[in-house]
Amino acid sequence: MFDSLTSRLGDTLKQISGKARLSEANIKETLREVRMALLEADVALPVVKAFIERVKQRAVGQEVARSLSPGQAFIKVVQSELEKVMGEYNEELNLATQPPAVILVAGLQGAGKTTSIGKLARWLKENKKKSVMVASADVYRPAAIKQLETLANEVGVKFFPSSSDQKPIDIANAAIAQAKQSYVDVLLIDTAGRLHIDENMMQEIKALHSAVKPIETLFVVDAMTGQDAANTAKAFNDTLPLTGVILTKTDGDSRGGAALSVRHITGKPIKFMGVGEKTDALEPFHPDRVASRILGMGDILSLIEDAERKIDKTKADRLVRKVKKGKKFDLNDFRDQLQQMQSMGGASGLMSKLPGMGNMSGMIEQHVNDKMFTQMEALINSMTPKERRYPDVINNSRKRRITMGSGTQVQDLNRLLKQHKQMQKMMKKLSRKGGMANLMRGMGGMMPPGGGFPRM
Repeated sequence: MFDSLTSRLGDTLKQISGKARLSEANIKETLREVRMALLEADVALPVVKAFIERVKQRAVGQEVARSLSPGQAFIKVVQSELEKVMGEYNEELNLATQPPAVILVAGLQGAGKTTSIGKLARWLKENKKKSVMVASADVYRPAAIKQLETLANEVGVKFFPSSSDQKPIDIANAAIAQAKQSYVDVLLIDTAGRLHIDENMMQEIKALHSAVKPIETLFVVDAMTGQDAANTAKAFNDTLPLTGVILTKTDGDSRGGAALSVRHITGKPIKFMGVGEKTDALEPFHPDRVASRILGMGDILSLIEDAERKIDKTKADRLVRKVKKGKKFDLNDFRDQLQQMQSMGGASGLMSKLPGMGNMSGMIEQHVNDKMFTQMEALINSMTPKERRYPDVINNSRKRRITMGSGTQVQDLNRLLKQHKQMQKMMKKLSRKGGMANLMRGMGGMMPPGGGFPRM
């Protein structure tokens, strides 16, 4: 998300960041470029106008004028106002009630509502250590109930069975009663989606809301619809008291208009964002971190949280012990590293969270992408256990067999073996005295001139 906005803002703000003195003229020109960047990112016009006006007022005031580095101070103002537009801080779910805490989830058809419930159930179970039950009151969409049951089994939470011949209110009341009997902490209720907001839909969900009195009412909206996402959420909020928004499909949205428009237009916080298709691809929405990412300053806190949540600590510890003992880093270890990297969002996902790397994601994608990771993994899987442990035994005839088995070319295998050799050298340096310093020097051989990401 935000790739195009990060790139455009990065170029604009770079020109002003080094200025020792800001004038009304260069502030005006920069704000014009920022305005265009936001409009191109499909941010709603009222949001853009309010944002530019606030930045302008602060930029020509004492805050920037008296700074030792006015250019840098201006960028801080832009970052601060971006945070305000999106809500300043993460607003957590309110679960402070007599169990079960009922969360009603609504949204238009195709927004990813049912999938988001599965993700949220997993997040509550793993991060908040809550017992969770899910129930579907969507009696219109074929297979909606079965889809939720499948997701519940996948993430390991309780599922309350329902059928399409029942009334939504009856389903919800029965689910609450069952959740109480089972001592469940949180009950997530799925509701019917529609292709658009219509009167029948609103009356049905209003009646359902009145009957179950949920502590949270979350609206799921597709980030790829841009500012329309915010307008849809507002229309819904005018009828039903929403407490927050889940923004889905942010990994497919390079503009970011929805994220920057929802809070300002609806007055409701974005509480979570979906960052992929898997059930663990849900993140709490932190406006300060997102603003930092938009401006190419990275998001180290989210990267650390990702690592703590997704990296297989057993495998990582085993590799550390292996390297310390002086054993060779083989292709089994290399495959583990590829899998760990993929679980954290791949190369572009990692780079977007590293300071200064956000606007390089397009260039990185040309050299390193998910397809390449999959191809490299397929090559390693096509090898014998002996070949994985001792890559030097791979001769031309073995190469032909491996590439035929993985549907790749010999040059793909040669590139993989070369990359592995480079990693092996780095690991060898790491095992010696001054490990980390040697590791960083070793990475220089894999970097383009001036640093950057390995040329793969």
